[in-house]
Amino acid sequence: QVQLVESGGGPAQPGGSLRLSCEASGLLQDLYRIGWFRQAPGKEREGVLSISDHSGRVTTSVAVKGRFTIARDKAKNMVYLQMNALKAEDSGVYYCAVSYGDSWDDPQYINHWGKGTLVTVSS
Repeated sequence: QVQLVESGGGPAQPGGSLRLSCEASGLLQDLYRIGWFRQAPGKEREGVLSISDHSGRVTTSVAVKGRFTIARDKAKNMVYLQMNALKAEDSGVYYCAVSYGDSWDDPQYINHWGKGTLVTVSS
């Protein structure tokens, strides 16, 4: 059984940084993509960053390019989202997710979800 558990959310000021962590367990193969979606109030869930566990190829949304990075520690079964230069529009619930496909554009193709962690960026 796949389990994804996020941590590290909370309040942050504009221009500040946060690091989210996701502990992934129960993944039995390396042919998957793991990463992060987010959902702001009243908006659709959107893909943020992901990394292929097999090739290491990273996908990055335009909204966070140059500010957010993703890192994978396979030995610890962890994936991290480093968020820098935070903006108010980065606020929302951040979900750790796994897809057995190679796309990160549409949440309907995600196979596993964490419960999410809330990030609030305000002054």
